[in-house]
Amino acid sequence: MMKWLLALLPALILAACADGSVSNNLPRGASAYSIIPLASANRPPEDYRIGALDALDITVLQEPELSTKLTQVDAFGNINLPLIGDIKAGGKTAGELSKEVAARYAQKYLKNPQVSVVVSKPVAQKVVVQGEVAQPGVYPIEGPTTLLGAIALAKGETQLAALNDVAVFRTINGQRSGAAFDIMSIRRGEAQDPEIRANDLIIVGTSGSKRMWRDIISSMPILRVFSPL
Repeated sequence: MMKWLLALLPALILAACADGSVSNNLPRGASAYSIIPLASANRPPEDYRIGALDALDITVLQEPELSTKLTQVDAFGNINLPLIGDIKAGGKTAGELSKEVAARYAQKYLKNPQVSVVVSKPVAQKVVVQGEVAQPGVYPIEGPTTLLGAIALAKGETQLAALNDVAVFRTINGQRSGAAFDIMSIRRGEAQDPEIRANDLIIVGTSGSKRMWRDIISSMPILRVFSPL
């Protein structure tokens, strides 16, 4: 069996050394945080863009008949309101939509209407987690979320995960950008946990050395079958 193992080792080592990193050429360390920064109390949160299936609370001051709760945005991004009918909500911020609703009511029905819009159930705010995690998929997020929090949504990393090879990709000013993080360093408190935002893509890489030992161990029964008596 030992001869078979020695013959197999070069191929396994070659596979382990193959360049399978998901964060090649991505900035690391301090440079990474310039692209995927920490949450900051001094930075206002990004304006949330209303999306399909979000639920909205719309209040028209002193007009309870026109105010609605949990109005759902349909698949085309529209909502239906009393008197004014369908109005496009998808892609707008709550502030932008409140101004448009007020303008529509002001055209025929109300004088100087005061309208507020609150996204009461945001379901369009999602992140994608892929790679070596227990349950890859698309996950909704509500409020501030960090990289470790997003990985936890996917039930954590697998045994083959490369903890120093975790990439976060984000669209910034229409351009796709990314950065690499070491989640083990973050867990040890040696690095900070960056903020994750809606539509981010997180990919946890595969450890070549862990994969090599898994392949060696899984090959053992085969080696026993072909080993000479």
